[in-house]
This record gives sequence, structure tokens and C-alpha cells, in this order.
Amino acid sequence: MNAMLQMGANTVLSSPKGYVRVSYEMSSMIDLSLTAFLLTDSDKVQGDSGIIFYNQPEGPSGVATLLPSENAGHTKVHTLHFDLSKAPAGISKIAITLTEDNHTGFSNVKNLKAEIRTDDATIELTPSSFSKENGIVAAELYVRNGQTKAKSIWRGFDSGLEGLCRNYGVEVEAEEQTMVQPEPVKKPPVPENKIQLEKVKGKINLDKGQKPVIIEKTPEITATVSWKTGTDYDIYALVYTKDGSQIDVAMFGAEGTPPLRRFAGGAVEHMGDVGRDNRSTKTEVIKLRLNNDILAVVPVVYSAQSNGTGSFYRYKVSMSIDNHNGTSVTISAKNANNNDRIYTCVPGILHNTPDGVMISPLELYSLPNSEFRPKLRMGASNMVEVVMDEGPKNNYK
Repeated sequence: MNAMLQMGANTVLSSPKGYVRVSYEMSSMIDLSLTAFLLTDSDKVQGDSGIIFYNQPEGPSGVATLLPSENAGHTKVHTLHFDLSKAPAGISKIAITLTEDNHTGFSNVKNLKAEIRTDDATIELTPSSFSKENGIVAAELYVRNGQTKAKSIWRGFDSGLEGLCRNYGVEVEAEEQTMVQPEPVKKPPVPENKIQLEKVKGKINLDKGQKPVIIEKTPEITATVSWKTGTDYDIYALVYTKDGSQIDVAMFGAEGTPPLRRFAGGAVEHMGDVGRDNRSTKTEVIKLRLNNDILAVVPVVYSAQSNGTGSFYRYKVSMSIDNHNGTSVTISAKNANNNDRIYTCVPGILHNTPDGVMISPLELYSLPNSEFRPKLRMGASNMVEVVMDEGPKNNYK
């Protein structure tokens, strides 16, 4: 049975256990987290164990468990398993909350929805529009008169996770004053709402989900992609300029986009196709001599359908950004799977800023069987973002 639950409405669930799935359209500038609060009848937590989040994914007695997030094409999914029959004494409600951890606001989150699934029913909860909120109570699961019920909430907070914690009786230190909370408990680890960029030196490894870093902008920076032999990957770069244009620097063309090896006199330059050979590890290189007209560069790893295989996991694909002054940042395709029908990988994006080159790990993958290039666009906070599969279709090589 499928049903829709409007904002403010509630319904009886057929079982005390099931799953809450929150999904939204992935974006390089959007990073949502799901946090569940285990509440008493007074809508307050009992202590640290009453907060379920990425650093504490399992609640006491198995009442709530946060599962690893999933990527399905353009969609990201967060899932919470619940079983209110295992609720500890005094706990009668689970509040399902969301935070936008990059502080861009929920107005920029596209195709946001939640589902509650039990063995025989799926209930969809669709929110209204949002503005600058970066924290939301999406839904509540609770027990009343022996029945397990769900309520669609979608109430927003401008103060993100801190606002949610205060709402549920968690003591949070204020910058200028001490706020006295009812039923105070120890402060849990609270993720920062704003990205605090770190200027790094030396050899750095970045994984998907980690904060961006900044490296010194030198006269020449190289983006080197490496992989184990066995297939023939090709590297190209998408360049986004101040006038809102996208330029593809590639050794091969796409529909309406001819090959272009060098852009702006070598500001972005492809150093050549390695082809097939017997070396155990192969590399291709993009050189960057960044000028002020370039806002962002996105190196792309591609395996043509005619190659017959595209598994970025099997061939251990990684990208390293080196400023040749003692600093390199490496992003590996750790979240790839063995699907040979995924042909495009975007390890990360480089933003050209006054403070240096900001490197953000993305690890985005195309849809299965897609030969379409990614597309760049200006997103929130004047940051360039990557949209997979919406560019021109690659020509076979």
C-alpha cells in the first residue's frame, strides 16, 4: 500500500518497525545529514545516547540505527531503521531531522522527500518550499495508546543542528552568553555549519564527504589521473569562466563540441593520450596555469562504451593535484563499484580563489550506460557545481 501524508497530518503505522528514507538530488554544494533524536513525553532527550547521527549511528537497545548513505544516479539517500518496540524506558518518540551542513540553506535542495516504509506500506512525506533554513524537523515517529504513529512535520530552523539541539533540550554553548536549557545534558559533537577551509601543505588524501582544502596557487599545477592497466581511460577537463561559459578541454569531441587540447594559451592544457601499453600503472595529465578569468576546473575520467569496461573500482582510479612546491592532494575512487556500465567519474573540483586553489572531493559517477558529459553551473554562494549526464554526448573514439 502506498499513501501520501501531508504536512501536519499523522497516520497509524502497521508495524512498530520499519525504515525512514530521505532522498534528494545530489549537488557539489549540498551536503545533508540525518540526525534522529530519541525523546521523552516532554519532547526532550535523556542524554547523549538519545542523539543518533553519523558519529553515533546506533541508539540504545536497537530502537534506531542510521545506515550508510547511498548514491543512486543523481539521487542521494539517507536511511534510518527504527523499532519503537525496543524503545528504552521513558522514550516514546523519534524526531527525524535534517541539516544542510554547507550552510547554503534548504532552498537550494532539489527533489527533497521522505518515505516511511514498513512491511506492507510506503508513506511518502513531501515538504513545502524552504528559504534560508539549514535545519529541519522532517517527521516524528511515536507511540500513543499502544499504536505506532507517524506525523509529517517539515519545520525549519535557521540555526541548523544547534537550533535542533536546543529545541530538544541539549545544552549548546553560545558564543556570547550561556543559555540555560531545561533538562540539560552533555553537549554532543556538533558538526560545523560553515566550511572552515584549511590551507594545507605536504601530501594530503581527501575522501568524499571531507571538507575542501586550499593549496598554494603556483605558476603551474598538474592534475594527474592514474589507474591500473587493463582498460583505456581518457581524461578531459571542464573549465568554468567568469562570464558563465563552460569550455571542454579534451583530446576527443562530443556532440557540438570539437576537440580542444589547449584553452586560453595553455591556461588549461591536456598533455596527451597515453593509449594502451603494458605499464602496470597508466597516467594522463592536465596542466593548469590558472588566470583570473577561470573560476573552476573539473578533471573528468572517461571510459568509452566501445572499450567494453568502465569499472573505476577495479582499476583503482585516483586523481592527484600537485602544485610542484611540496603539496599534493589525492582523491581516490573509493566509493566506486564493479559496474562496467558506468563510464564517467568526477573525482573532485578545483575552485580558483584569491586565497589559493580550493580542492573539493566529489566522487560523482554517471548513470549506467550514459555517454553524456557532466555540465557545470553556478550554484549557491557563487560556487560552481557539477551536474552529471547533462552535457553533450561523447563521440566514440
